[in-house]
Amino acid sequence: MSPELISILVLVVVFVIATTRSVNMGALAFAAAFGVGTLVADLDADGIFAGFPGDLFVVLVGVTYLFAIARANGTTDWLVHASVRLVRGRVALIPWVMFALTGALTAIGAVSPAAVAVVAPIALSFATRYGISPLLMGTMVVHGAQAGGFSPISIYGSIVNGIVEREKLPGSEVGLFFASLVANLLIAAVLFAVLGGRKLWAQGAVADGDDADGTGGDGGRGDAETTDGTAGTGTGTGSGTGSASSPGHTAVAVRPEPGAGGGLGGTVLNPARIATLVALVALVVAVLGFDLDAGLTAVTLAVVLSAAWPDDSRRAVGEIAWPTVLLICGVLTYVGVLEEMGTITWAGEGVGGIGVPLLAAVLLCYIGAIVSAFASSVGIMGALIPLAVPFLVQGEIGAVGMVAALAVSATVVDVSPFSTNGALVLAAAPDVDRDRFFRQLMVYGGIVVAVVPALVWLVLVVPGFG
Repeated sequence: MSPELISILVLVVVFVIATTRSVNMGALAFAAAFGVGTLVADLDADGIFAGFPGDLFVVLVGVTYLFAIARANGTTDWLVHASVRLVRGRVALIPWVMFALTGALTAIGAVSPAAVAVVAPIALSFATRYGISPLLMGTMVVHGAQAGGFSPISIYGSIVNGIVEREKLPGSEVGLFFASLVANLLIAAVLFAVLGGRKLWAQGAVADGDDADGTGGDGGRGDAETTDGTAGTGTGTGSGTGSASSPGHTAVAVRPEPGAGGGLGGTVLNPARIATLVALVALVVAVLGFDLDAGLTAVTLAVVLSAAWPDDSRRAVGEIAWPTVLLICGVLTYVGVLEEMGTITWAGEGVGGIGVPLLAAVLLCYIGAIVSAFASSVGIMGALIPLAVPFLVQGEIGAVGMVAALAVSATVVDVSPFSTNGALVLAAAPDVDRDRFFRQLMVYGGIVVAVVPALVWLVLVVPGFG
């Protein structure tokens, strides 16, 4: 058996163990890099560590550190409730606000599962209260996360753009971002139409203000007056929201309640939250306007906030997405070993040897989708893009379109209940038949795996972009 084939089989074993045994794939990849690099490729430690992505390590740590501070001091809660107040006109807008909010969080640097974990519980609670399909609300949250997930300063965007730069491929940061944004936006529009979105327009308005609701911070029951003058009874929750209902009308009230941070889940802007919002805007401006390194900029802003408000930030370091950091760095280190021993070139030539580059391209898209539905999206992107390099450099397939197609195929399937995002949505849904909801997510995830890779291949790869 050739060394190249052994290294690929080890990679398959890593994915299988990570999927079936719940072991961090990055840790497995580090072990695989050590074993394959030493025993098969005859590399020393320096040769193995040559593939360690130090720049991406700083990006992952810096951006998730800053976002952890935003979560700890209530800034993300403020963003959530400020967005909820925007839907006071129509209940039907709630799924779209959740889509936009999750997308904005990932676009400014939140790890996709972190954004879903923040928004999904609130979104699914709204779904239960107003009769919105949990499948619609949950998938809108996940697709929203992926819609913003490839901005130039996002985690996914930084990873893919970093790989493209390392492999010396033509790239388009804006093109990658818009490919994922448009793909997920179109999917969300179809879901909204199919899963009852049109019926939601017949539901009532959303009210905002202290006078509309009688709930307190303890989540007790309260009465509210509807617009037709009749009294409605709402049930408050621990988040301080309450609902009021009358025939043909639905209303929600969002009001502040006392808390450690002041305000309902962060509905009041205090100096720490204002400073955090300024820091998030500064990160965007620094990276996009002045081409500064996203990781170093984020670490600097996080340190400034930590020094100014140490109590709010004390736990932030522990909330850095260390499992994601380990996963990315481990997988890319193993990919570096594959590059050192020539496996990437060997495998790419094998795929290209099919003789039909477009067929090879669609096969890679399906491989990315199928594996990502059960394992890590970022992990499979880190492995697949380098595998596509040899036949991309031949010029018969546009690199920009191919990279975008791989990225969309590998992430849009995160609605699968076997993925982190899908599992978070499943766990966040209150008062539902979880077995039925699980089956719905699984069927929908299967449809996405079957359909989306072919569509993005047809739209992004066949025309030859890049």
